[in-house]
Amino acid sequence: MTCASQFRWTSAARTDVGLVRERNEDACLARPERGLWVVADGMGGHAVGDYASNLVVQTLDRLGEPRSLESLLDDARAALLEVNHALLMEATRRQVRRIGSTVVVLMACERFCGCLWAGDSRIYLYRDAHLTQLTRDHSRVEELKARGLITAEEALHHPAHNTITRAVGANAALELEQTWMEVADGDMFLLCSDGISNELRDPEIAGFLACGDCELAAQALLTAALERGGHDNISVVVARAEDLYANDKTMVNPAL
Repeated sequence: MTCASQFRWTSAARTDVGLVRERNEDACLARPERGLWVVADGMGGHAVGDYASNLVVQTLDRLGEPRSLESLLDDARAALLEVNHALLMEATRRQVRRIGSTVVVLMACERFCGCLWAGDSRIYLYRDAHLTQLTRDHSRVEELKARGLITAEEALHHPAHNTITRAVGANAALELEQTWMEVADGDMFLLCSDGISNELRDPEIAGFLACGDCELAAQALLTAALERGGHDNISVVVARAEDLYANDKTMVNPAL
């Protein structure tokens, strides 16, 4: 028995080198038919970040059919632990200090979705005209904000705003954070690298998602980040859930 869903998922993905970097170290994945979406950001300033982000995406793309959201989260976690070990070994082989990548994963099964992440790439939910950040950045500035030492505005320009505290390949022990929630009709999810979140404020992001169209929203977000200077690689995945039975007032409960 595999994951079934009362939702029809659509999605769109964009990734771009930006206007400053010479190489795109981001990678993304959109598999709406499988309820799987990923954004990975190779660690800037380190060797072959594109190798790391692509290994993350390719490994998650090979996940088998899940039986539940819990099993899907467990399988994704196990896969990322394997990637973590592989990147540590690759760094040793190449005699470099570190090869790593952030990762955010959105997984959908039945009426629920789960998020799994490490680093400062993000997942947002746009529901009922309100934007919520579902992930919490694993970064130095987030720690300072949590301790009340800096404000959210100060964090935007803090010297350590690009310093992350967790990533795949960064340490022998990979710490992944996860959360889950029930899906509602019309929910829009945004997965993005910091090439989006460093350039655009939340109200702007919400405005682009308000159209309700994954392709239009993804392209608009990418274009806006480029217009702001495209200082980093840019990756965006937009996914939307449509309840297949939302307008069926005579639906018989399939469990009966």
